[in-house]
Amino acid sequence: MKRFSLLLLAVGCLLASSCSSPTPTIAAGQPQLGLQAWTFRNLTLVETLGQAHTLGIRYLQAYPGQTLGGGLTGKFHHTMDAAALKEILALALAKDVTITSYGIITPKDAAEWTVLFAFAQAAGLQEIVTEAKPDMLTAIAPTVAKTSLKISLHNHPAPSFYAQPQTALTAIAKLGDRFGLCADTGHWARTGLEPVAALQLAAGHINSLHFKDIAERGKRSRDLPWGTGTSNVAGQLAELRRQGFQGIAYIEYEHISPALFAEVERCVTFFRSAGAVSTNDLTRGLIAPAGYNLDVHAALASDRSRDSARWPAPQPLFAADLSNADMRTGAWAFSAEGVLAPTRPAEAKANGDLWTKESYGDFILTLEFRAQKKSNSGVFIRTTDIVQWLHNSIEVQILQGDEVKPVHLVGAVYDIAAPARVVPIVPGEWNRYVITAKGKSLRVMLNGEVVNKVNLDEWTTAGFNPDGTANKFKTAYKDMARAGRVGLQDHGGQVEFRNLFIERL
Repeated sequence: MKRFSLLLLAVGCLLASSCSSPTPTIAAGQPQLGLQAWTFRNLTLVETLGQAHTLGIRYLQAYPGQTLGGGLTGKFHHTMDAAALKEILALALAKDVTITSYGIITPKDAAEWTVLFAFAQAAGLQEIVTEAKPDMLTAIAPTVAKTSLKISLHNHPAPSFYAQPQTALTAIAKLGDRFGLCADTGHWARTGLEPVAALQLAAGHINSLHFKDIAERGKRSRDLPWGTGTSNVAGQLAELRRQGFQGIAYIEYEHISPALFAEVERCVTFFRSAGAVSTNDLTRGLIAPAGYNLDVHAALASDRSRDSARWPAPQPLFAADLSNADMRTGAWAFSAEGVLAPTRPAEAKANGDLWTKESYGDFILTLEFRAQKKSNSGVFIRTTDIVQWLHNSIEVQILQGDEVKPVHLVGAVYDIAAPARVVPIVPGEWNRYVITAKGKSLRVMLNGEVVNKVNLDEWTTAGFNPDGTANKFKTAYKDMARAGRVGLQDHGGQVEFRNLFIERL
């Protein structure tokens, strides 16, 4: 280990005199937003730089092994050719992106650490992210002390070595202020930790973050757009602000979603919205995720008359014990968390639909749904026969996955009107419907976007749509009842519901 330390000290002398590449100024008092290139690992590094530029992100944490692209051969790595590194840095500069950090990398011996430090100097890095063990950190500490370089310990979920923040804090306790954490808040949550509490424990020792929201704490669940998961990202940002953290929170979106760019963009939108409000508003949860509106009355204002103040507030569609519902005995139930779903195992056959006992004519129905892969369901409205419902109800489609016929996609009024566009439904992510029925008019909003508008009076012939295409209904939609029951379909796969409210118009 003595020879190792001498070798690193020699490298440190070089780094101390030449680690002066210009880097972006980070504003005090607010976290800055960066991108971990692993998010777009299916793209080349050059393509990832383009994605960062499009998203308006200026800071990139590169990882070892990403294909370079842009006409360059090889991969981004601390052993890469100096000429290729120079070209990559120039391409990044042209996109107004700075490669500020590199990791996760854990060199195996002294020789590799020497190469890594030289690479950091050439690349103008601010930080190396590692999961090196305590004895290795102690060995490199004298070299790091002679530089402006930060060494940041990353945590993977349990049972990895640094899964608990206290383990990492103990490892760096006597190594100087260049050592800190690259706190992966998503992996903390997957370990079962509460991210805000973990940030509080690590206060003063956070160099950077892999910032995340995930579907379920305590499990290796998927990433979600910020604000739509269980990780209290607003609370995390409020805590970082309270600490005066002025480093970079890197988006590391590990789930390869079919709508990856759109989901990352929603994270960016949430971050920027959060940065524009007070800490008090953050802690009170007053930042709506992208595509959502926290004020249901504002969202629906166009459907309300001047007498709206006289109307009763929206009411729960179903009682907690489902006493106001019709169904097969025990077929549906609310969980303790307020999630409504069929009680059958996910792989079992459908076991019957759920119906309100009351009828509704003109109304606004709001609900959230979560569909697993290849799941199919629907929301029935104005149903007059819950046995022969096919020809006696109107269905707003719920579907995860592709469908050949656009009139069968999510957001469609089933078999009669396709949605305005294809909206990806990511398995395990909550989505929000607002369905407005008023006389002959139907309007469907999905995640804050109007995806369908239908004038029922245009459907004048049974079995046919206004454009001449066939549908399967024996009743012309202009003749469909203008009042009836509301129902939730169990049609296969696993679909869950929550926050179901209805307001009569």
